[in-house]
Amino acid sequence: MAVIRTSQVKLPVNGDNAYAFVAQPDDDATHPGLVLIQEWWGIEPHIQDLAKKLAVEGFVVAVPDLFHGKVATEPNDAMRLMMMAQKNIDRAVKEIIGALNVIKNMDIVEPKKLGLVGFCFGGFLAYTTASHYPDLGALSAFYGAGYDPTPEEIARVNAPVLAIYGSQDNSIPLEQVHTIEKRYQDAGKDITVKIYDAGHAFINPDHGAGNEAAAADAWPRLINFLKEKLR
Repeated sequence: MAVIRTSQVKLPVNGDNAYAFVAQPDDDATHPGLVLIQEWWGIEPHIQDLAKKLAVEGFVVAVPDLFHGKVATEPNDAMRLMMMAQKNIDRAVKEIIGALNVIKNMDIVEPKKLGLVGFCFGGFLAYTTASHYPDLGALSAFYGAGYDPTPEEIARVNAPVLAIYGSQDNSIPLEQVHTIEKRYQDAGKDITVKIYDAGHAFINPDHGAGNEAAAADAWPRLINFLKEKLR
């Protein structure tokens, strides 16, 4: 297994509380970079593990801490933290863009077109940030609820998209999934939608619906997508 190292970096946005968890290969080679966006739980061990798994695959990964050190352990706390973040989406987007810029400015990161990956609440934020950050090489959103893009927002998304959903996810009606897909296709955008027979957050073994078969297919699909687009 590849050796990785982790660190914490300050983000030059929104005052002194903005920072990101970084996982990267522990070598002197150059690697593609990406930003991973948390679920509504915060930067819990699962999200850190995903960042480390991506680093093992050869990516430099930053995870901005949008809850500024707070991690929820039960749904009511997670909902409260997410609603606080939703009240100031612009702040969250600035911190995500701050993380993108930190990764982009690293000498070890090549190419400079980055990836953006989000899960759950982070999936919504990945979509949203992509319309404000045109210099992306890949965008992937896993079960991103609440996303209802306008044609103007879609027009500003320049990256190819891999969108992952579960057909048993009660928080995201399949009609909405198909609407998102059609709007992107109508705009001439490169989008691939994969719907699994699974519930919400099926990759998260601690707080998700739990579907090993779906997770075993979706994760390498994401890795292959990122390696293809970020080269």
